[in-house]
Amino acid sequence: MKKDLRFLCYPYMRESVSTVDFEIRTDSLTTRIGHAAALTKDMEGVQADLQYLQPMAYHLNGSVRGKLAISEEDLGQLSEMYDFYCEKVHDKIQSFVLPQGSEAACVLHVCRSEAKKSVRALHKVSLEREVPQILFDYSHLLANVLFVMAVYVNDQAGVEEIPFVSKSYPERKRRKNA
Repeated sequence: MKKDLRFLCYPYMRESVSTVDFEIRTDSLTTRIGHAAALTKDMEGVQADLQYLQPMAYHLNGSVRGKLAISEEDLGQLSEMYDFYCEKVHDKIQSFVLPQGSEAACVLHVCRSEAKKSVRALHKVSLEREVPQILFDYSHLLANVLFVMAVYVNDQAGVEEIPFVSKSYPERKRRKNA
């Protein structure tokens, strides 16, 4: 008897390897990027960048189990995107800020968090199998791009960033990352 696929949301769900968790994390990231793109329809450049990043997150997803689909050129494009947004909000990313602001910026902060979770899931995969360094570089940079995009979107909406000063760690100047 043929298995009824309507009762199967993902064919690898029962695998015990961490690859499954990475794929589920990056699927969530891709979905959140789509949400952010929907909220930035009035910000043509941001929306176009998010529409570019959304399939790239799926390429990242498949690059562990399947064929490596992230290239040096892709990493270069992401790096250029990071530089563009950093240049626009340089003065606003010198300290840690709270993830708040406009709805689009808040969703971008959720995207950033999902990207970080994807990095962590990728690390778990690397404990079980070889993972190309470019996937780590891309996923870390993607989290940082999503952070600076969130700050940029707040800036464009006239929303001020709220610095966060930790009581747990000594204050230090923020590097250009999330």
